[in-house]
Amino acid sequence: MNLRLYNERTLLQRLRRTGEASKADLARWAQLTNTAVGSIVQSLEESHLIEPAGRRQEGQRGQPAGLYRINPEGAYGIGVRLDRTSIETVLIDLGGRILAREAHDLLLPHPDEALALVRKSITRMLSVLDGTQRRRLMGVGLAQPYNLGSWLRELDLKADFRIWDEVDFGAMLSQAVEQPVFKENDGNAAAIAELFFGVGREESDFLYVFIGAALGAGAVIGGESLRGSSGNAADLGLMPVLPSRLASAPPTDRRWDILLSRASLNALTRHLRHSGLPVRNHDDLEGHVASGGRAVDEWLDDCVDALVPSLRASLAVLDLPAVVIDCDIDDGLIDKLVRRVDAGLREIAPEARQTPRLLRGSFGTNAGAVGAASLPMFFSFSPRADVLRGQPASAFSHTAKETTHA
Repeated sequence: MNLRLYNERTLLQRLRRTGEASKADLARWAQLTNTAVGSIVQSLEESHLIEPAGRRQEGQRGQPAGLYRINPEGAYGIGVRLDRTSIETVLIDLGGRILAREAHDLLLPHPDEALALVRKSITRMLSVLDGTQRRRLMGVGLAQPYNLGSWLRELDLKADFRIWDEVDFGAMLSQAVEQPVFKENDGNAAAIAELFFGVGREESDFLYVFIGAALGAGAVIGGESLRGSSGNAADLGLMPVLPSRLASAPPTDRRWDILLSRASLNALTRHLRHSGLPVRNHDDLEGHVASGGRAVDEWLDDCVDALVPSLRASLAVLDLPAVVIDCDIDDGLIDKLVRRVDAGLREIAPEARQTPRLLRGSFGTNAGAVGAASLPMFFSFSPRADVLRGQPASAFSHTAKETTHA
């Protein structure tokens, strides 16, 4: 049974990557018999996870081959992204399309208040789906930073989030909305979104970096998300770096600081305010980035100066061929980061080692929430190695269901 489930998920993954394929294509790729693939395709079609995509003439003779593709309406996921300065909820389909979105730009409130906000958002998301579509909802994904009460000095936040380290918000949310809730570190969740719906359609190995209020990261190796013993693998934000030379940096007598104190949008906000520029909310920050200016360039210099050696050190350990960079704000900032980081990595490239390919992320400001919404479908449909070992998805989530059909 585990092998059959693994083969089903492998063929789904192949269709996500190729877009369309015939049964013969899938049989050749998976090295399975035509009969085995035919049975799997029939099962997936009956489950509405795939659908016919027309016919293709293979060669000069014979009947045109029937093509299949992922059915976007075959499954749905709701994602909740919690950050220290925002709450975002989205609804996506199996094709990765955002069908509904709500966002709150605010300091993370008490868990009870956050639960009330999220519950209302999820209720509105569910109203978008009809009865048949609701039955294909795979659950709710929750993406949040671990240790929310930590690193407030580095992030220039005058708040107390320690209560968040004492509650299981996933358990609270699952009980409130009566849905399975799949929890993950926000950096890993965003990396999973890239794996499932973004560059992972072509790349099986990459380091993912997301610059938001803090800095999130994740690693994908062999098409699987690397988690580590505590779920903090590839936690790039905690890489040791020299303290910032910006006048806006918080004073410290430490020899070393951590990367997120320099490579984060909170660090940019701090520097803009120090330079006399008003930043009341995310829109203000986006406006300053769009208009550019000396303060933005100064922060960018400081950010890249810390980010480049941290990436090089991570790549020396992980040996990955590509780095994906995304950001909570674009307006040209992502392209600047990609260009500057690429040049910096080339400048310090050690002998006999290649510089990784630098790629833009696929989701921008929605990366965390889409990552969260990807979790129910990732744990339900991705060909992870634990499926072969018979390990349940609950090893990675608060409440989970292993399923082969929507």
